[in-house]
Amino acid sequence: MSSLNNKQILLGVTGGIAAYKSAELIRRLQDFGASVRVVMTPAAQEFITPLTLQALSGNPVHTQMLDPEAEAAMGHIELARWADLVLIAPATADFIARLVQGQGNDLLTTLCLASDAPMAIAPAMNQAMWRTESTQSNISTLTQRKVAIFGPASGSQACGDVGPGRMLEASDIALAAEKLFTPGTLAGKKLVITAGPTREAIDPVRYISNHSSGKMGYAIAQAAIEAGASCTLISGPTNIEPPRGAKVINVTSALDMHTASLSEAEQSDIFIASAAVADYRPLAIAEQKIKKANSDTMTIELTKNPDIVADVAAMKNKPFTVGFAAETQDLESYAKDKLKRKNLDLIVANDVSRTDIGFNSDNNAVSVFGPASTDIFSECSKHQLARLLIDLIAQKMPGH
Repeated sequence: MSSLNNKQILLGVTGGIAAYKSAELIRRLQDFGASVRVVMTPAAQEFITPLTLQALSGNPVHTQMLDPEAEAAMGHIELARWADLVLIAPATADFIARLVQGQGNDLLTTLCLASDAPMAIAPAMNQAMWRTESTQSNISTLTQRKVAIFGPASGSQACGDVGPGRMLEASDIALAAEKLFTPGTLAGKKLVITAGPTREAIDPVRYISNHSSGKMGYAIAQAAIEAGASCTLISGPTNIEPPRGAKVINVTSALDMHTASLSEAEQSDIFIASAAVADYRPLAIAEQKIKKANSDTMTIELTKNPDIVADVAAMKNKPFTVGFAAETQDLESYAKDKLKRKNLDLIVANDVSRTDIGFNSDNNAVSVFGPASTDIFSECSKHQLARLLIDLIAQKMPGH
């Protein structure tokens, strides 16, 4: 499986004749499993149309800094947060100079300033422009700033010159991008993760549940696979496509998830309980649909569900056990209490009272508590956060 699988790549296209190669590059990145969104400079649109790149990427192409519809939700910041990699191909001499200077006078340069994601450029220009002292100085500066430089290649150019400056072929750029993401931190490990909500039946048509979308758990499963782990995903009801390579066990209720978790955890190295499991279930499930009564109230007697993560952590040969704490107040104190009380190795705590992160959002921000450690991860996409969490777990495991 490619290390680009499920990665989110923001492809910046600037104004050079090599812009036609960007269409092929989108395809090659998608072949590796990446999702691609495109940002074009005004000059790039003179060489290839946004409609072409929209059709190939399957996503709207972004061309304007001041797009009223997108900016109503601070669209350029959302794009910057979305990206796992910012890739500029082709990168003209003019764009490279503006990038070095830290300019933010169009959408693409602003995104480069606003994103914390790794950045790579594929230079494309006339051989004389490439060789000039100013361009080489700019390339040296970007290299010092940890910007990856893909190419350029040498050969005949559109202007008739021969020499360095040609943009690499799309397949070579995709391979270079793949090498920026190195899997292997959990190679050979077996990881089990729970995700999504549970549904506790009241009668054949009604149930008790919660707002969990499963996005965080599925992202962690993907990150674990990328890190080389064998992954079992025990999932409550969601509308998400599971990551390729995961063994998926679909469950509905907390009791179903409990049974599957204890069975799978026995042979696992890591157990991550990210599911939002119902604390209680109806004591009795009506065999037929409960009809509306004359009374304005209805009473349902509930009984406590088993504590999945605590039961896994109590196993004789327990795996490295990571819990989640979704809280609306006193985040740190509640999380640390669960960590100790349930005998966990780590607990990931997030504030679900915030409407911009957590349940149903594509972003999250968490604090991770261990017996003698605290790690804080600021807001980013759940896929980015998942990789950070997997790296942290790999570091905290015994023997690291």
